Amino acid sequence: MTVALQTREAGAGPVLVLMHGLFGSSRNWVAIQKTLAEHFHVVSLDLRNHGVSPWDDQMDYDVMAEDVGALIRERGWESVYLLGHSMGGKVAMTLALREPQRVARLIVADIAPVVYAPHYSDYIEAMVALDLNQISRRSDADRQLAAAIPEPGVRAFLLQNLVQEQGVWSWRINLAALQQSLVALGEFPVGAERLSTDCPALFIRGSASDYVLDDSLPIIKAFFPRTEVHTIAGAGHWLHAEKPAEFVARVEQFLEPGA
Repeated sequence: MTVALQTREAGAGPVLVLMHGLFGSSRNWVAIQKTLAEHFHVVSLDLRNHGVSPWDDQMDYDVMAEDVGALIRERGWESVYLLGHSMGGKVAMTLALREPQRVARLIVADIAPVVYAPHYSDYIEAMVALDLNQISRRSDADRQLAAAIPEPGVRAFLLQNLVQEQGVWSWRINLAALQQSLVALGEFPVGAERLSTDCPALFIRGSASDYVLDDSLPIIKAFFPRTEVHTIAGAGHWLHAEKPAEFVARVEQFLEPGA
């Protein structure tokens, strides 16, 4: 069953749909969306169980792709450009393979159509264990998480999901659903290996990231034969946040009319 995804929209022109990674939301794309909105109607999504989109116990790439496909159909868009980072990249790839007529061009940021070992369970456990009754400000939560999650940047990213309404703190991500879905989120949809599409695709990876290694390139090209691969020097997994100017320039070049 699909859920109605919440969107953050800006600009006019061809529709470009942005999808965040695990623990993220449409807010992750605000700066890049502003730049891309000079040339496109940019629609940044909150995927299910993230941001302000509805929660649902079921969470795998097939259902998430169905959510996005339903949105495209409901809005009357014949086809769109898709850009997804990490988990959002797998959603984008799944939709491009399942409904190729809906995807004019595909951009995948630092993820491959392969199986990754489940991880991030320790982050979820630390977030669940956080005593929300013992915090009065986000910095209190940061101090509580420091022992389990020592990296300040990771804590800051995760704590974007901690919100306060009428004096009550809560997580705006469905931690229970994410915890039970970590294996599925590491996989790529069963049966997808039998599919391929001639949709033009751009895979952007960070040179300091180990998510898209050279041995995955033949797998990528088996699914998406018309693939270009671009490596951003010095960038890690969060390449669009670390090197936004180069990232946006490469996206715009790929989406230029006639490219």
